[in-house]
Amino acid sequence: MPDDETAAQRNALVDSLTEAAVGAARGAYRPYSGLGVGAAALAIGPDAGSPAGAADGRVRIVVGCNVENASYGLTLCAECSLVSDLHRTGGGRLLELVVVSHTGEPLAPCGRCRQLLHEHGGPGLVVHTARGAVRLGELLPDAFGPEDLR
Repeated sequence: MPDDETAAQRNALVDSLTEAAVGAARGAYRPYSGLGVGAAALAIGPDAGSPAGAADGRVRIVVGCNVENASYGLTLCAECSLVSDLHRTGGGRLLELVVVSHTGEPLAPCGRCRQLLHEHGGPGLVVHTARGAVRLGELLPDAFGPEDLR
């Protein structure tokens, strides 16, 4: 937690992210499993001079929900939808993430989503789980990323 951030501010942020994630989960397309999943993250726009949209470095909340498909394997996770929203709203970096069911129960990102989140938030992304806040690097140690392709 940054030095200038109080516990009350931290709790208010997590509450806002959770509320946004529950709202997204309730709007999920879930005709097969019945499980709505919502994700909400705090994101910051790219640094000034970046070729992507929101170069002002503004902080915002991005959201996503799951979209099921009859083939199951083609279902889109809420985190995938969230990354689409990140880029739709100007790009940038994910800082903090909440994933919940439509009833508000915390959920952990699946392995595929952890990989996707690594690319858009890095190992320092704070993920709020049932056991508390953890860094993505703890959930996906030794991740393969864009830096490994150079």
